[in-house]
Amino acid sequence: MRVTINQIKEMKPKGEKVTMLTAYDYATAKIIDEVGIPLILVGDSLGMVVLGYESTIPVTMEDMLHHTRAVVRGTKQAMVIGDMPFMTYHISVAEALKNAARFIQDGGAQAVKLEGGVTVTEKVSRIVDCGIPVMGHIGLTPQSVNQLGGYKIQGKTPEAANKLLKDALALEEAGAFAIVLETVPTQLATLITQRISIPTIGIGAGIGCDGQVQIINDILGSFTDFVPKHAKQYSRLSDIMSSAITEYYNEVKAGSFPTAKQSFSMDESILAELNK
Repeated sequence: MRVTINQIKEMKPKGEKVTMLTAYDYATAKIIDEVGIPLILVGDSLGMVVLGYESTIPVTMEDMLHHTRAVVRGTKQAMVIGDMPFMTYHISVAEALKNAARFIQDGGAQAVKLEGGVTVTEKVSRIVDCGIPVMGHIGLTPQSVNQLGGYKIQGKTPEAANKLLKDALALEEAGAFAIVLETVPTQLATLITQRISIPTIGIGAGIGCDGQVQIINDILGSFTDFVPKHAKQYSRLSDIMSSAITEYYNEVKAGSFPTAKQSFSMDESILAELNK
């Protein structure tokens, strides 16, 4: 039985922290699931950490569905959340509903996430009314990076802080089961967390949120282009991978790999027949 939105919402009044990680492939998702992480986000961040784009904007629905299916196949317990990419929910309510449904029907996800506050509440409400759980996302919204003027902290002025609070309240009213707060001052994120009844999940938003989310490549140190301030590297897989690949390369060049252990044999009498 997979984790449900009710189980996630019930964690807030109990004071239990919610943990979420991204995943983009079967093998990684399987490990995350076996550890017991309750929420796995197939983030459009795959555009940067998997596909090598400079932002999340080029990511398509087909990209997202391809990776979502892989993650779903690798999981049994975690709730898998599909991240709706740029311009797949902006045009109309009907378009948003159609694409959200694709994540559930074609991708096998159990919920979707979309960016925005007050401006997307009509779409959130309609998607929820049709039986699809929705996670909100406010603060730094990467799909709007060009309008925001870069990857900057959000909510530092009275006007911006008030807008984020209104966005959170509006998403709660629209039926979102949780809200991601990205790159928001700790004090503001804590206030928003206290003012709404659904869980907040922070990324660069401080310890006062109800939970945390990180990009798997950041915490494992496998993405080397840059390390975000909000990320802690629990490992340096890039170094481990480089060392292993270098060792393989050297052994092949030296003729020391493969050995008998990595090879297969056959009956010598058969080989003798071939040499006649």
